[in-house]
Amino acid sequence: MTRPHVLLSVAVSVDGHIDDRDVARFPLSNAEDFDHVDRLRAESDAILVGAATLRRDNPRLLVNNPRRRAERVAGGRPEHPLKVTVTRTGALDPERAFWHCGGGKLVYTTDDGAVAARAVAHLADLVPLGATLDLGALLDDLGARGVRRLMVEGGGQVHTAFLAAGLADEIRMAVAPMLIGQADAPRFLNPAAFPGGPAHRFHLEDVSRLGDVAVLRYFPKR
Repeated sequence: MTRPHVLLSVAVSVDGHIDDRDVARFPLSNAEDFDHVDRLRAESDAILVGAATLRRDNPRLLVNNPRRRAERVAGGRPEHPLKVTVTRTGALDPERAFWHCGGGKLVYTTDDGAVAARAVAHLADLVPLGATLDLGALLDDLGARGVRRLMVEGGGQVHTAFLAAGLADEIRMAVAPMLIGQADAPRFLNPAAFPGGPAHRFHLEDVSRLGDVAVLRYFPKR
């Protein structure tokens, strides 16, 4: 069974934050970066976010460019990628935009979380993974469903979990030229025991410029 290629996509401030403490989403990206992310979505078979991101950001996770959607359909693929979320507790709000626009929906949860997740059972396929959220099992299941490219868009707990488990193949990091400076603002990664520890250096594949945003591509496994 072939697991999907896992791309972690994140936008960060120069001081490493992905958001500030305010309720409204902090605008780190620019128009060029948003368009590039849209292209990556169009190239993906599935997009994954954590349940905390659904609650905080209420994302739709769609391919916005109509030409890219048309190209997907012409190639025999759905107009939008499969939309995936993970939740340990199963606490999901069925009114979030995620459930009500474009693309199939899939929820990975624990055996206990599957009980609470029944609130969205009419909107998505539910897949219990056992007592814990086993990301390896999640990737195996996605691979069996024909997913070859998985784009992970957050949040920090999810990104940390994929990297700590050694399951990220690529990181796309857009660095915005600003400082948030709030000690308790959300960060890209949480403390964890990462493979190789602090001595492990990622392979830097590419650095590009999108307006005032620098985009870094890392391959953690090389």
